[in-house]
Amino acid sequence: MNYPWVDDYLLAKPGVSKDFKTEWGWFRYLLGDKMFAAVCLDEAGKPSLITLKLEPAAGDFLRRQYPDDVIPGYYMNKIHWNSVRACGKLPEQEMRQALDESYRLVLAGLTKKSRAALLGGE
Repeated sequence: MNYPWVDDYLLAKPGVSKDFKTEWGWFRYLLGDKMFAAVCLDEAGKPSLITLKLEPAAGDFLRRQYPDDVIPGYYMNKIHWNSVRACGKLPEQEMRQALDESYRLVLAGLTKKSRAALLGGE
């Protein structure tokens, strides 16, 4: 995997939890009960895709810039979700920005009360 830092990076964000969805073979990163990212495993148990949420224009831009590495969200809404090949060539800085954006979008979609509970009363 070209992004071995993803797990630590996501878990360091305020309010994030992680679980493993056995039937999907996905590690999910959650804000409350809302997923904002997932690391999808292949049959051998190795990361194959990193799925995240983006504004449609941002996702479209990444898909056009990196057509071999960024695809419409695997098993997700193809407009809002995107999957990045774990062994792809999306630059690290682009990946970090995309993960930050996904976190921000899902956090912004939570109720004020839910955000406060997750972020410790902020």
